[in-house]
Amino acid sequence: MFSKVLIANRGEIAVRVIRACQELGVQTVAVYSDLDREAMHVRLADEAYALGGQTAAESYLNTDALLDAIDKSGAEAVHPGYGFFSENADFARAITDRRVTFIGPPPAAIEVMGDKISARKAAEEVGVSGVPGTTDFITDPEQVRAFGAEHGYPVAIKAAYGGGGRGMKVVDSEAEIESAIESAQREATAYFGRDEIYMERYLTKPRHIEVQVFSDTHGNHLYLGTRDCSAQRRHQKLIEEAPAPGIPAETLTAMGEAAVAVARGCGYVNAGTVEFLYEDGDFYYLEMNTRLQVEHPATELVTGLDLVALQLAVAAGDPLPFTQDDVTITGHAIEVRINAEDPAEGAFLPSPGRIASMITPDGYGVRFDAGYAEGDEVSQFYDNLIGKLVVWGADRDIAIRRAVRALRELEITGPATTIPADLAILEHPDFAAIDHSTKWVEDVLDLTGVGSSATPTDDTAEATVRRDIAVEVNGKQFSVSMWVPDQASNPNGRTKRAPRKKSGGGGAAGSGQIEVPMQGTIIKVEVSEGDTVEAGQVLCVLEAMKMENNITTDVAGTVKELKVVAGDSVGGGDVVAVIG
Repeated sequence: MFSKVLIANRGEIAVRVIRACQELGVQTVAVYSDLDREAMHVRLADEAYALGGQTAAESYLNTDALLDAIDKSGAEAVHPGYGFFSENADFARAITDRRVTFIGPPPAAIEVMGDKISARKAAEEVGVSGVPGTTDFITDPEQVRAFGAEHGYPVAIKAAYGGGGRGMKVVDSEAEIESAIESAQREATAYFGRDEIYMERYLTKPRHIEVQVFSDTHGNHLYLGTRDCSAQRRHQKLIEEAPAPGIPAETLTAMGEAAVAVARGCGYVNAGTVEFLYEDGDFYYLEMNTRLQVEHPATELVTGLDLVALQLAVAAGDPLPFTQDDVTITGHAIEVRINAEDPAEGAFLPSPGRIASMITPDGYGVRFDAGYAEGDEVSQFYDNLIGKLVVWGADRDIAIRRAVRALRELEITGPATTIPADLAILEHPDFAAIDHSTKWVEDVLDLTGVGSSATPTDDTAEATVRRDIAVEVNGKQFSVSMWVPDQASNPNGRTKRAPRKKSGGGGAAGSGQIEVPMQGTIIKVEVSEGDTVEAGQVLCVLEAMKMENNITTDVAGTVKELKVVAGDSVGGGDVVAVIG
């Protein structure tokens, strides 16, 4: 086993890996951006190194800064978590070239399976078929038009080097192609550092089924059951459960064997997830995520296995300690993602901010994996996952009831959260009857009146600034950086944080004062002053917490004033345009 592991990530997954390492007696190294200096994962780690910067591109996607932290720390291995560089073959190779172990698959396997197009080809070579799609990158909108004409709409445009719904856009008609391509590439670049995209037929009512696979360096490959991840919004999961319910046992076995075939075919090692779409009794290969999944705790609860500890053991060269025949699935588990988002009657608006208070649930069969604690800031620059509520029950009905009970105990003030929407899903008869699909939340679930108001945090917080000073230790001078109270801004070294301004967006109904509903960055402006616009037309695109949000006008008229340009940062309630 390793003596020291660096975790090249942040938030909940960094906390999860740190805790697993500590239980194994492994020293942990955290990395952090300027905004994460006091984050939970930094507080828990044995040591931590600054990456600099605020955005993901400036920090957690800064290869040179990460490699420097690895060198300085003397870490023997690196766990990438999920997102960021977890599926980046170049990063994995840069680590292994330093004779440091990458806790994940070999770079060659990432290249094959991390690129969704080569992954489709690899799956086809072992007899596993996917939905109709292309095996070439999209370089021209005409490719999408030709595909749509042959296969029909909708068409899914997807990031070739991503996952988790990031960089995925669904095109319902020719008119949407160009904007969808641009949006998918922006999101893919922001979250994965690459903008290659491809396309495939978008099934209208599928269920999203995953198979957890594990492979070691001794040629052993097996699967650890299935998960159903169909309750989604914006192609990102809200609720996952294990095992996938309501599917014949022989079909689940066929999925598992297909997943193992895919893993074996690409020489896979460590934890991975093979994803399928299931519709009308048939299943289609979707993609392989060459990393640990957000929803791995659901599998842990029904198998009794610590998947992170297993990752570490496999990366250290140990063989898998069991065979496929030893894997047993007991009971049912449900994982509920708690995101800093206002359900906003189905709009799901990101809600960054400081967590004023958090009371987590407890009781038999209840687990809560968090990346934040009271007083921590959920930043607009990163993913908005606060934590994951995971429950186990002897059967699915018990697990659903336990999840509802635990959600009602969970209290978070500060940011708005998805808790009300999670309850609406779990308590709906369609969910109980397994009559839901990947589009069910957006197309069927009635979220009228369902929302979660952000709580203004009118607290005092210490304003700090960086000071570079020289210090002398035992006669030797060092240059150090310190974050100290900003006396210039306030003689007492403290500043009053203004309450967050809450707005539903659009300003007062029909006023023409177009406000943004949340803090974020304007990444695109669609109109110019003097343009004539119709009610519902997109004026600009706001990025918050790695999600793009169209800001529309609620009135028709002329753009009298534009108050923003691409690149501007805005706060919730800020007016971005005046329509008259």
